[in-house]
Amino acid sequence: MDEPTAALGPQETARTLELIKTLKAQGLAVSLISHSLDDVFEVSDRIHVQRRGRSAGVVMTAHSNTQEVLGLIVGAEEAA
Repeated sequence: MDEPTAALGPQETARTLELIKTLKAQGLAVSLISHSLDDVFEVSDRIHVQRRGRSAGVVMTAHSNTQEVLGLIVGAEEAA
């Protein structure tokens, strides 16, 4: 899904994130591309950051935070 919540209001965003969680609970893989880190952290198991067309790192959501992911996005740090 490429930016599925980009043009949605709060209620529609919540419904979309619930749909993603439902798919996840059914064992389906979902690739989510988003600039909304709140959305990403809410529904993901792991986060793969791309920077300048290359992999900047992959982190497990449960063991990461917004600051670490932002660091990967801007090139300030490397994935552990």
